[in-house]
Amino acid sequence: MDNLVRDWSQKHTERFEKEIVTFKHGLNETGLFTDEALIELLEKHPHEMIDVCTMGDPEHPIYPNRFRTGDFRNVPGEVILEAAKAGKVWINLRKGMNLHSEYKEVLDQMYGDLGSQISRKPYNANGGILISSPIAQVPYHFDKTHIILWHVRGKKRIYIYPENETFIPDRAYEAKMLKYLDDDLPYKAEFEREAQCFDLEDGQAITWPLNSPHRVDNREFCVSVTTEYSTHQSKVKNACMVANATLRHNFGIESSYRQSGPVQRQLKSIFGYGLKKAGLVPTDDTQDLVTFKIDANVQNYILDTEPYQRNF
Repeated sequence: MDNLVRDWSQKHTERFEKEIVTFKHGLNETGLFTDEALIELLEKHPHEMIDVCTMGDPEHPIYPNRFRTGDFRNVPGEVILEAAKAGKVWINLRKGMNLHSEYKEVLDQMYGDLGSQISRKPYNANGGILISSPIAQVPYHFDKTHIILWHVRGKKRIYIYPENETFIPDRAYEAKMLKYLDDDLPYKAEFEREAQCFDLEDGQAITWPLNSPHRVDNREFCVSVTTEYSTHQSKVKNACMVANATLRHNFGIESSYRQSGPVQRQLKSIFGYGLKKAGLVPTDDTQDLVTFKIDANVQNYILDTEPYQRNF
């Protein structure tokens, strides 16, 4: 297979993980992201690794502007894909690039090709496949690991914001690590003045510095691959944030990641690792309630149901 990382230069290598970097890729040439291939994948991917979701309309009497989980069981893959194309549904195939040999082969080549360009191989790479409606939006948020968005089909606009205390406060990061914060970060309209905007089309990829806040608007039906991987930097930072949050919540000790030096960060990260290993870091026990089913016989394929705990 031809190199999957295209249009890469020495300048890309110098900026990688330090600045926003865009490049071209060849995933849309693999044949793994056509409608037919996605239908087959939807029908064989483990149910517990599939999320089919929507956002409640502003006028919805029960779920206005709320993230909702759907039941897709016993629905053919073709109908699930049609539901995404219809405009209200998006699908996340978690570890879709890891759990099937033909996709894993491509994921390995993606990171092998990238590693040859940057003279090292990012590790712990997981790849999810996103199938999303023309009006899907991802709210303002950040990720705890390094992210590369490999866009395959459709048109997608991404807004990326500075990684500083104004846009992603330490307190918000700590709250996320201790499960006190939902996925969304606190957002203000004036943030848009500092946003960098990128329009992605087929065969384009983008990555940004660790933890940079971002949000996404689709312009068409889209298919993308989102890969995440850990580095020493991300592991130390996450463990340090756990330590700072624990010191503040349990002992009233104020401490800032941004104001700490390398030695302090390393020591706090060891403390954070120890807390996690000892089971003293809160786990995410939020109930995932199913509130609709995919039904080809109703408008937008969304049939409201009585809420029940997801068990699949």
